[in-house]
Amino acid sequence: MRIGREVAIGVALVGVYVVAGKLGLRLAFANPSATPVWPTTGIALVALLLLGYRVAPAIFLGAFLVNFTTAGTVATSLGIALGNTLEGVVGAYLVTRFARGREAFARAGDIVRFTALAALFSTTVSATLGVASLALGGFAPRAAVGSIWLTWWLGDASGNLIVAPLLLLWLVHARLEWHGARRLEAGALLAASLLVSWVVFAGEVPSETLCLPLFVWAAYRFGQREAATAVALVGGIAIWGTLRGSGPFAREAPNESLLALQVFMGIAGTTSLILAAVVAEHREAEERLGRLAVTDPLTGLANYRQLSGVLEAEIRRSGRTERPFAVVLMDVDGLKKINDRHGHLVGSRALTRVAEVLHMACRAVDTAARFGGDEFAIVLPETDEAAARRVVERIVDRLRQDSEKPTVTISVGMALYARDGETGERLLGAADAALYDNKKRRRA
Repeated sequence: MRIGREVAIGVALVGVYVVAGKLGLRLAFANPSATPVWPTTGIALVALLLLGYRVAPAIFLGAFLVNFTTAGTVATSLGIALGNTLEGVVGAYLVTRFARGREAFARAGDIVRFTALAALFSTTVSATLGVASLALGGFAPRAAVGSIWLTWWLGDASGNLIVAPLLLLWLVHARLEWHGARRLEAGALLAASLLVSWVVFAGEVPSETLCLPLFVWAAYRFGQREAATAVALVGGIAIWGTLRGSGPFAREAPNESLLALQVFMGIAGTTSLILAAVVAEHREAEERLGRLAVTDPLTGLANYRQLSGVLEAEIRRSGRTERPFAVVLMDVDGLKKINDRHGHLVGSRALTRVAEVLHMACRAVDTAARFGGDEFAIVLPETDEAAARRVVERIVDRLRQDSEKPTVTISVGMALYARDGETGERLLGAADAALYDNKKRRRA
């Protein structure tokens, strides 16, 4: 069963490689085997990153079939296929080793390393072996070797800079999380990309700088995946327009036109991805700071600030619904003795053990917080006294079943809105008084 699946993947990869390769070689003007538009480099790299080196034979076979059915001999086609395969293997190894593999586009630093290692360096392998094979086989005049090599290298580099990010980001992060206004904005971005690309590359306003706001829009408002999509979309229209002889990159020689276009698209694509990654990193940092502002760093529970906000929100909601809610206050018995006998690390561990029990015992709608020092609090929405006592019993039972030493026990106090108070301060005060009454009874 597994062998059949592997064979099917290999056959599919060969088919995709051949189709993409044939389309790319239709734009080969400098030499039948050298094109400035070579998407198969990106396809091969993504296949190796996601499926592993076992698909290398499929890439080799696809590259051989593309070239053998286009121009050259068996020997030259084998040399070119070897270069294409080694290019992908080297690129995948370097990206995995130094740029986090399939997550290469998540961080700005990794994108820079991906560009240097996969787009600029590993592509020299294919260009060098491919042009050498053509030259030795008599299919590349000595005077044209330099220009053929440059075309080959830029075509492969653009495949890794434009096609690879597009495929990798959509395959690894395929889920769409657009809702409401975000879907409308995505549609507006798509429409604007099509319109601006048509205006620029159909020759009406031949200024490539008009495309830059689209890339910034996609990077800043959406992310790396959408930025790569915008670049690929604009790039496809740009190739069509440039080949028609219109747009800012149109030259007398079609090969020169496409080379100039690919340089621009490669730079634009890399810059857009880096911008999107920087924006994502900045947002993640803001979210972390936001969580730290309302989270106790030791236990991971809510801190007093968040507890106060939750209490106020529950008071307002209960005022509307006329349903009660409970506040449970508890502290760890004898924490000072634990610290003195076992050390503060063990004492801190005792607090985190209580926090872990609270996480397990509470519902998703409940809020467990570290009230301060050795005290904890729980806000239980829409909970009466009987239900609150069952929660307390679960917590006490779980702590009793904990085999980790030293044994941790707690004292508990409870208050009910609005019976024991109608403000957060009064509810906490009532729960605190009940807690210390409980302690006194236990000592008596």
